[in-house]
Amino acid sequence: MAATNPQTEPRSRTLSIHVVTWNVASAAPPPDLSDLLQLHTPNLNLDVYVIGLQEMNCGIMSLLSDTAFEDPWSSFFMDVLSPLSFVKVSSVRMQGLLLLVFAKYQHLPFIQILSAKSTPTGLFGYWGNKGGVNIFLKLYGYYVSIINCHLPPHMANNDQRLEHFDRILEMQNFEAQDIPNILDHDLILWFGDMNFRIEDFGLHFVRESIKHQCYSDLWEKDQLSIAKRHDPLLREFQEGPLLFPPTYKFDKNSNNYDTSEKKRKPAWTDRILWRLKRQPQADCHPPTLPAPHFSLVLRSYVSHMMYSISDHKPVTGTFDLELKPLVSAPLITLLPEGPCTTESDLLISYSLAADFLSSPWDWIGLYKVGLRHINDYVSYVWVGDNQVSFGDQLNQVPAPSPELGVPRLQQVGLPEGCCLLEGTEPVSSLVTESWAWGCGPDPLPVCPRPHRYTSASATSLRLRMGFSSFTIATACVLWWG
Repeated sequence: MAATNPQTEPRSRTLSIHVVTWNVASAAPPPDLSDLLQLHTPNLNLDVYVIGLQEMNCGIMSLLSDTAFEDPWSSFFMDVLSPLSFVKVSSVRMQGLLLLVFAKYQHLPFIQILSAKSTPTGLFGYWGNKGGVNIFLKLYGYYVSIINCHLPPHMANNDQRLEHFDRILEMQNFEAQDIPNILDHDLILWFGDMNFRIEDFGLHFVRESIKHQCYSDLWEKDQLSIAKRHDPLLREFQEGPLLFPPTYKFDKNSNNYDTSEKKRKPAWTDRILWRLKRQPQADCHPPTLPAPHFSLVLRSYVSHMMYSISDHKPVTGTFDLELKPLVSAPLITLLPEGPCTTESDLLISYSLAADFLSSPWDWIGLYKVGLRHINDYVSYVWVGDNQVSFGDQLNQVPAPSPELGVPRLQQVGLPEGCCLLEGTEPVSSLVTESWAWGCGPDPLPVCPRPHRYTSASATSLRLRMGFSSFTIATACVLWWG
């Protein structure tokens, strides 16, 4: 019997995904979010962070500042996660709503951002104080949609909340993609400040139930739980058990529920839902089985009571996503050729997978190892119209001449600790990974047989030769679209 090609039969793998939702009530980031991000949890090796915030400061001056620079929350998360080998692969913001996706470096070859969009539902769909933001991506070949939402408040507006929920879902159409209907995507992660309340029971009963951790009666009157019992589509979205206290409304800077004159009744407003695509069965309607080789298991669903900067407590869900990769090799392979110095041009060879669609807007960027996000490039160079190619043949890109008006790689050199990446315009996010050589001011000796470091290898390898130090680094190919 012939041996099975491991590239055609990739092994199943498990990715740990940590989802955060938090209505921050215009507050700035606190000094420490280790508990929220599970940074010190033993035996927890996270692969992806998905972070959704609501009610970020969206005053005029704040929005102007955030347009020119990174907003304080994004900067905070990058400062914390980048040293842990996480890269911000995509983000989308609509007024006070922010959605961020971070991934470990070794997964970048297999993440492709397909779309990032906003759906306002405030003021009849013309204002973004309420609504949803979405990132649509491919993860190891599977289609994943991520939605962060903020639905209308107040007890009496339950019908309006459900209408906005449906509206956000209806607007997630992706006509330019292979799978335009969001309900056909393999996984939907939907979370945010959904603002569902607890019906019927009075304030005293609710608070006493919380005090004694008797949540079962409150679950029965939770508006989202009631809606799921009556709405077939909503029922397809799963949620973990609500074993934590209601996360709203608190006095700021305390763990006391609302003591103002309004004395709002506590509620589980902050939720994390998910939906797996269902496969049709010959004798079963509606379909009931999840997609083969693709399953999601909830490991933890908790609130974090220690944070008091907001009138909401943050909620996190930690998942294990088990999948059998549909793609097993990077789409693009980069190889800078020959000795490399800051005084000479660098010739870069690359090859494309047969199913990769190259573009005249492709470019190669120079990044420091440990990049925080895609705008961290040191320099870049266009591949050029004459270099667009198809198939798996080897292509070469010389550094452009100065008269072309394009930044030359050799003008900035290849600093120690840098790597090469390739992408296309317009800028949006990452698609796949290759590898590159970084070098110092002295030439890097040509190896008889180039060393290749795959995603399973160490992210970087430092070589010391005399007084010079060089870096061979895993580099990623960027897909901007």
